This record gives sequence, structure tokens and C-alpha cells, in this order.
Amino acid sequence: MHKFIKNIIGFSLKNHILILFLTTILFIAGIVSYVHTPIEAYPDVTNTRVRIITQWPGRSAEEVEKFVTLPIMRVVNTIPRKTDVRSTSLFGLSVVTVLFDDGVDDFFAQQYASNRMQDLDLPEGTDPSIEQPSGATGEIYRYVLKSDLPIREVAAINEWVVSGNCCRFRVLPV
Repeated sequence: MHKFIKNIIGFSLKNHILILFLTTILFIAGIVSYVHTPIEAYPDVTNTRVRIITQWPGRSAEEVEKFVTLPIMRVVNTIPRKTDVRSTSLFGLSVVTVLFDDGVDDFFAQQYASNRMQDLDLPEGTDPSIEQPSGATGEIYRYVLKSDLPIREVAAINEWVVSGNCCRFRVLPV
């Protein structure tokens, strides 16, 4: 080890112009890398995912698994660049999560899942929907507004009373 370090020092002293040139290039590359490094307050380090949520009210977890979850898993299993397909079946509810490779765009993932869901033949009374992609902080809170008022008035109440001007929420008809 001692001889190896001696050889490095000897080479550096004999070729001081080459070492100075390489050091300058390394220094400039470091400055360029520092300047072009993106800095985010909340970097998104999660995988791209698509979550398909299907409601089938009044059915047992076994029925939901057999008639809803498994057909959805078979269909989404053919999506390219996916890494994993996971599912949960509960009483009246099926949740299928498809995880994708790094670098897959949210729009690409959502579009492929939506296209695959078009070919799906599910039992009558099921209501499959694809969850909207959430940001780096994830989904914080989900709520439902139920009312006999027209949907336009419920949307206005949600926009001006519930959420104020700080947040974005989506009103879905129930």
C-alpha cells in the first residue's frame, strides 16, 4: 500500500500539468452539476402508481375477489412497464394497485389503465374508477358531500365554504 501511494505521488509530480488540467475539468464539472441540480421542497420519491377502486355494495369479500378483483388484475397485468400488481378485497370494495417502473409518466400509467378497463366485463352494479394521481405529500383527506341540492350548488358550497381558497377539491355526484 505504501509503495502504491508513493507511485501516485511520483506520477503526479512528474505530470503536474496533466494533473492540473484534470483538476480544473473536475472543478468545472462540479460547478455545472451544482448549478443544474434541481431542488424541490417536497421531492416525489414514490413510484408511479394507478389505483383502481371498485365498489360492489352488499357483496362479501369472497365474491368481490372472485368476480371483480381477479378480472381486473388479469386485465391490468398486460400493461407495459409495470413492476407489480397488488390487491385488497373487502366487503363491497375492491382496490387494485398497479406499480410502474421509475420514469413512467403519471399520464402514461393512467391512460393505459383506463384503456385496459374498457375491455373489462364486470358484474352489474359495480362502479370501477381510477384514482387521481396524488403528489409528493400524498392524499391527505378524502370526504363526501351529500345533499338533495343540485350538483352545481353542492360544488359551490364545496368551493366557497368547505375548502376556501387554499385547496383544490373535486365534487363527484353520489
